[in-house]
Amino acid sequence: MAPGIQLEKEQHMGFFQTVLVALVFLPLLMVASHNFLQNFTAAVPRHWCYIPAGANDSTEVTGDLLKIYVPMDSNQEPERCLRFSNPHWQLLAPNGTSVNATEPCLDKWAYDRSVFNSTIITEWHLVCGRSALKDFAQSIYMAGVLVGALVYGSLADRLGRRAMMLWSLLQVGVMGTGAAFAPNLAAYCAFRFFSGTGTAGFVLNSLSLTMEWIPSRFRAVVATVLSCSLTLGQLLLAGLAYAIRDWRQLQLAASVPFFLFFLCSWWIPESARWLIINHRHEKALSNLRRVARLNGEKLEGEGTALEALRLAMQQEEESSGPTRRSALELFRTAPMRVVTCCLMLAWFSNNFSFYYLALDLQRFGGISIFLVQLIFGAVEMPFRMLMATAANCLGRRLTQAACLSLGGLFILASIPVPQDMEVLQIALTVLGKGLFSCSSCCSYLYTTELYPTVIRQTGLGVTNMMARLGAVAAPMIQMTKAFGSFLPPLLFGTVPITAGILVNCLPETLGIPLADTMEQVEDRARKKRSKKEGLKKEAKGTKITKF
Repeated sequence: MAPGIQLEKEQHMGFFQTVLVALVFLPLLMVASHNFLQNFTAAVPRHWCYIPAGANDSTEVTGDLLKIYVPMDSNQEPERCLRFSNPHWQLLAPNGTSVNATEPCLDKWAYDRSVFNSTIITEWHLVCGRSALKDFAQSIYMAGVLVGALVYGSLADRLGRRAMMLWSLLQVGVMGTGAAFAPNLAAYCAFRFFSGTGTAGFVLNSLSLTMEWIPSRFRAVVATVLSCSLTLGQLLLAGLAYAIRDWRQLQLAASVPFFLFFLCSWWIPESARWLIINHRHEKALSNLRRVARLNGEKLEGEGTALEALRLAMQQEEESSGPTRRSALELFRTAPMRVVTCCLMLAWFSNNFSFYYLALDLQRFGGISIFLVQLIFGAVEMPFRMLMATAANCLGRRLTQAACLSLGGLFILASIPVPQDMEVLQIALTVLGKGLFSCSSCCSYLYTTELYPTVIRQTGLGVTNMMARLGAVAAPMIQMTKAFGSFLPPLLFGTVPITAGILVNCLPETLGIPLADTMEQVEDRARKKRSKKEGLKKEAKGTKITKF
């Protein structure tokens, strides 16, 4: 009997699984806060050139006096990046008309602090010629998430899910706190980079560790519950940002709880599947006993369980070779190549289009940024709950394909909508974002079930790396606006539709135990091909008989 099947028989949804889900749920709340933190810590307030009221006076010029020093735009708002060269007298043009010459702001700006007391924009003057540094800081964070997905995914297959999860929690706490005390932008970006690697490591390993302790029939529900924490985290962030208007205090509030999460997570045991695959059978059996005891049950066949697991592992090693695999194994055979390539495109499309819709909340200028964050977070909840029902009723493959394709169609539908129809634009954005969040939730579940235990974290790391590439690429695609305003939504809509079509090449995993070895994945692919060939022959034979 394969270890996976043995473990499926031993696992039940009891007290241990409930506490495990709760311990993972709480940190995921704050992970969402880190992902979208710069919507608030890097918010751009109204600003204009800083000009002292007098040569010996450092008081900012505001109100009606502002017009003497700063030119007004067409909406009678102060120009953000220009000031009068000499506001105290009029210069005469050659034709005798009066004109005021302007020049760029020199080195400082004044800011409207009615919404935020401080942001990284106001502290380091990331406006006008330095405005690109704001997006650069977010890209640095996303690059950290990308590196964390690749590095911690691969390390988890060698060192264990639990070890990497604990390290990631500690890293987010330390680096997030460091960012709150960063003396300059370079230090801030460095701390944010390592915070990103930590958040990626925690998400990947906590979800995988949880799924490996959850019976197959409950995985879709648990995946949905955990993904809802990411949605609730966006709502929590809106509340935190509304209450804390200083960026350093907000950064600190989002980071310090990770120290507590680190301490609480020591209670979580290592995955029994990983322990078995790595020949630590006694520890695996000890963890199974502990879980059974917490659930108020007795481990069935305890006297022979260890021997059965050892025998099953020995048989699979003889047929499938070494248990430690490199990332190249994801492409070694045709079944694994199909799985990996389709999942990479699906993950890339999820984040590519999701972050196009979720970031830059200030583009809806007429609505409070806190309200937009609240709306965008709240609408994801019903979509994520819908995923559990759809994944269990329609299957993982159809759910993933439908969410990607429909999300892309909503983006394409927004192209002909005029900019002044703001309500319709927000409605299409909300629907698209909800579908991509549903697709992302399904991706974690589907990827966990498609890859075997020996390389599951490596597979999750590689596919999650593609998701982060999508998040990094999204701001760059916005630059195509220079060639046509329709180009960005066209690309953001077409890519997920293409991915949704290709997802249909993947096998269905609904109701199937987790695979533990590469051989099991290849056996399933062979059985699928044999079944298809049998159906084709049967259909061909039926046609000949009718003729």
